[in-house]
Amino acid sequence: MPVNILMPALSPTMEKGNLAKWLKKEGDKVKAGDVIAEIETDKATMEVEAVDEGTIGKIVVAEGTQDVPVNQIIAVLLEDGEDAGAIKGAPAAAPAPKTEAKQEAKPAAPKPAPAPAAASAAPKTQTASTVPAPAQDGKRVFSSPLARRLAKDAGIDLSHIAGSGPHGRVVAHDVEQAKKGGGLRAPAAAGAPAIQVPSDEQIRALFEDGSYEFVPHDGMRKTIAKRLVESKSTIPHYYLTVDVELDALLAARQSINSASPMGEDGKPRFRVSVNDLLIKALALALIKIPDANVTWTEGGMLKHKHADVGVAVAIPNGLITPIVRHADEKSLSAISNEMRDLAGRARNRKLKPMEYQGGTTALSNLGMFGIKEFSAVINPPHSTILAVGAGEERAVVRKGEIEVATVMTATLSADHRAVDGALGAELLTAFKGFVEKPISMLA
Repeated sequence: MPVNILMPALSPTMEKGNLAKWLKKEGDKVKAGDVIAEIETDKATMEVEAVDEGTIGKIVVAEGTQDVPVNQIIAVLLEDGEDAGAIKGAPAAAPAPKTEAKQEAKPAAPKPAPAPAAASAAPKTQTASTVPAPAQDGKRVFSSPLARRLAKDAGIDLSHIAGSGPHGRVVAHDVEQAKKGGGLRAPAAAGAPAIQVPSDEQIRALFEDGSYEFVPHDGMRKTIAKRLVESKSTIPHYYLTVDVELDALLAARQSINSASPMGEDGKPRFRVSVNDLLIKALALALIKIPDANVTWTEGGMLKHKHADVGVAVAIPNGLITPIVRHADEKSLSAISNEMRDLAGRARNRKLKPMEYQGGTTALSNLGMFGIKEFSAVINPPHSTILAVGAGEERAVVRKGEIEVATVMTATLSADHRAVDGALGAELLTAFKGFVEKPISMLA
C-alpha cells in the first residue's frame, strides 16, 4: 500500500515550512536514511530522510513551495511491486494562504483523510488541528480537538479562555488552567471600545505618494516578531547595569592566544575572542549563583545543573541564538572552536534545532558596532539575558587618583518571576568578578 510522506515538524514550534528542494525525483528508488528533500524553516535549512524503502511514486508539493503546513502530504512512496496506478487519488497540494489573517478569518474545513497507508514518514507527534470552534457570542475560537472536548466536559465556554497556542489557539493546558480559575479572559466593559490594530492597507495609505518599497516578511522575521511580542507581553522584565573593567581580561586573552599550538596548516589551533571569555564568565556566574540558573514554569522552577549559554548571532534578515552546552565545564579553546563552528553554520542556516533551542541564558554583544550599552529582550525559556557593549577607555578613580581603564557596560535583563532583584544583582556581581579576575575562570 502506498506510503504518504508528510511535511515533518522539525521543531516543537514549527507550523509551516518551505519545500526548498527535492533531491529525489519521481521513479527514484530510496531506502531508509536516504536524504530526499531540503526543508527551510524560519531558522535553518534541514535535510529530510526517508524512513521507508520504496520508489518515489508521486511528488505532491513542488520544490520552491512556501508555507507548507506540517503534516501535509508532500509525496507518495510506492512499496515493492506497486505501480503509480495505486496513487491516482493522491491529493494535490493545497495553495498556501496569502496571509495568516485571511486564513484565520476563513478557516478551511478539514479535508477527508487519504486512504490509510502501511507506514508514514510523518513524525509520530502530530500538531493540533486549527479548526475553530463556535463561541456563544457568534465569534469563532481557534482550539485543539482535545481542548474542545475538555472544555465541553468542564462546561467552560472556549471564548472565555485566553489561548496560549499559536495565533492565540486554545490548547488543553489552557483549559486545565481555566478549571483552576486561571487564564480566563476579563469580561469587556460595557461600551468600552476594542483596541483596533491598523491593517496593512491602513498603514500603507498613510504614505499615499508610494515612496517606499514593500518587502514581504519572511518566516524568520515573522517568528522573531511573534516571539519578541510574547516575551515583552508575558515576561516581567527588569534591568540591572554594571561597569566592568576589561584590562586584566584583555591581557589574559593575549597570553592564551600566544600560547596556542600550531596546527598542521601552520595556523594556531584556536584563537580566543573577548566574547568567548564572556561566555565562560557568564556560565561560571550561573554555577556560582545557582538560584539564578533557572527556568520559570507555571507549576514550579527548573533549577539547572549546567550552564547552557545561547549567543546571539546576526544573520541575513534576522538573528539566531546557537547554544554552547555545558559552557561552565568547557575550556576556553573548546568554547572558541565551538562558537566559530556554530556561528558559521548559523549564517548558512545549517544549524539543527537542538543547537539553538533551549539553553539557560543568553549573551548579546553589540560592542563590535561601537554600542556603549543596551538592554536585550529575554528569549524564552530563559530567565536572563546579558547585553554587553564596547570596551572603551574611560577615566576611573582609584584611591583618589584618576586613571585610565578599559571599561565595558553590561546590562542584565531578568524575569522577575524567576530571578528577584537581589538575586539578579548577585549574578551580575559574580560575572563582573570573573571578568575582572580572569585567572579565577581557569582555576
